[in-house]
Amino acid sequence: MSGSGQTGGSALIVIDMVNTYEYEDAELLTPAAERVVPVLARLIGRARDAEVPVIYANDNFGLWRSHHGELVETALSRPHADLVEPIRPADDSLFVVKTRHSIFYDTPLSYLLRQLGAETLVLTGQVTEQCVLYSALDAHIRHFEITVPRDAVASIHPHLEAAALEMMECNMGARIVGAEDVTFRGVPGAGG
Repeated sequence: MSGSGQTGGSALIVIDMVNTYEYEDAELLTPAAERVVPVLARLIGRARDAEVPVIYANDNFGLWRSHHGELVETALSRPHADLVEPIRPADDSLFVVKTRHSIFYDTPLSYLLRQLGAETLVLTGQVTEQCVLYSALDAHIRHFEITVPRDAVASIHPHLEAAALEMMECNMGARIVGAEDVTFRGVPGAGG
């Protein structure tokens, strides 16, 4: 996808929400995901209405020969499909397969965001105290502005989530807000 050449826009990043919830600690994460999914579904809708890119950054579950469509179909075929269906990527959604905690580690995401003219990243998804935190740090060192809607991120351990949100705010200058307070800045020609 080629960029508009303009800058100053936003991108909504959905981290690890295309998920099977079949791993250690999943039973601790699932209740938080259940709370987040409706909020995130509305936020995705608002971003799309504002023609702001929605980028899914997702683990590949160790399926190294997989592609994003297969990851989505796998998640939808498992018992927690109800946590994926409301936020399912559209056919034209942008999708970055990640290999580790950060959405930037060994992915083309930085390049994609620059092509889209995105300077503000709205980080959502799971797990707040792991992938969201590490992604925020990597976004910060790449000079992106960061917004994290506290009700659109899910955690395994609430006390660690609170600490992670505080660290993002204090150490990375992230705006920690409610999802209803997220403002999107579109870049003409860069829909999601």
